[in-house]
Amino acid sequence: MRAVGLYEFGGPAVLRAVDLPEPHAGPGEVRVRVHAAAVNPADTLLRSGVLAHLFAGVPAPYVPGMDIAGVIDEIGPGTETALSPGEPVMAMTHPIGPATGGYAEYVVLPAGWVVRAPAGADHPAAATLPMNGLTALLTLDRLALAPGSVLAVVGAAGTLGGYLVELGRQAGLTVVADAAPADEDLIRRSGAADIVARGSDVAERIRARYPEGVAAVADAALAGPRLLHAVRDGGRYVRFRTAGEPGGQEIDGGGRVTVLTPFVPDYAGRTDKLDRIRLLAESGALTPRVAAALPAAEAPEAHRRLEAGGLRGRLVLTF
Repeated sequence: MRAVGLYEFGGPAVLRAVDLPEPHAGPGEVRVRVHAAAVNPADTLLRSGVLAHLFAGVPAPYVPGMDIAGVIDEIGPGTETALSPGEPVMAMTHPIGPATGGYAEYVVLPAGWVVRAPAGADHPAAATLPMNGLTALLTLDRLALAPGSVLAVVGAAGTLGGYLVELGRQAGLTVVADAAPADEDLIRRSGAADIVARGSDVAERIRARYPEGVAAVADAALAGPRLLHAVRDGGRYVRFRTAGEPGGQEIDGGGRVTVLTPFVPDYAGRTDKLDRIRLLAESGALTPRVAAALPAAEAPEAHRRLEAGGLRGRLVLTF
C-alpha cells in the first residue's frame, strides 16, 4: 500500500513515499481506507527525532500521523461494531502504539478507536477533529471547572486553541482569548466572551481585565511561565509540551497554581469521548478547521508550512 514515512529522522525532506504490506483487520479490529490524514505538530516531533527513543528496536520506515478520516473497508472476524463497510469514519491513531501512523492508504485499528464521521463533513474536515478535539475535551475534563468560571485560552487562533474556545463555551465557561487584530472576528465566532491583544504581555492584559486572576489558563501558544501571572491563587495552568520537547519549558506553579499536562493517548480507544466530538461537530458546537488539503506526495511541503507557523487550521494530506 502507499504510505508516507521516513527512514531517518530530520527535516521535512526525509519524508518520502513508501510501499508497505497491506494490513488486514484481525479479531476486534477494523480497517479504514484512509482518504485524509491531518498534519499535526506531533507529527513534526516524530519526524525530527525528538521521539526517536520510542522507536528503539523498531525497524524503519516510520509512518507519522495521528488523525485520519475515510471509510470502513474491512471488519475483522468476530469484531463487534455498529460500523458497516463503506461508512465514513474518523479516528485517532498512534504511531508508537498498537496502531500505525495515519499517513497511509489503509490503517487497521481496534474497533473502539473508530467512530462515524460527523454528518455533512467531508474527509479533510473530519480528519482535523480526532486528536485536537480529544486534546481539548481532555483538557476541559481535567480542569473540571464550574459553569461561569473564567478560562483563558492563549494561542486561540490555532486549531487546538480554537477547539478549546468552542468547547469551553459549550461547557458554560466564560472564555477570554488572545488575538491579533486580523484574528478577532474568527475568535469571536468561536465563542470567546472576551478578547485581549496577543503579545508577550498577554498575562498582564488578562490580569488587568480580571484583577483576581482567571480560574485557568490553557497555553496553546507555548508561552510558558509568564502566563502564571494571569491565574488566580488556587487556579490551574495547562501546558501541551513538557520541558523535554521543543517549545516546552520547566514550569513550577510554586504551590499557588497547579500545572496540568494533558496526554491525549489517555483518550485513545475512548469511543464515548470521540463520539462526543462527532456529536459536537454535528451540532455546530465544534467547527472543523482545514487550512488546505494537499496530495500525500506533498507531505514535506505540508511539514514545512506547519513549522513556518501562521496557519489558521490544519493542513490535511489526501490519499
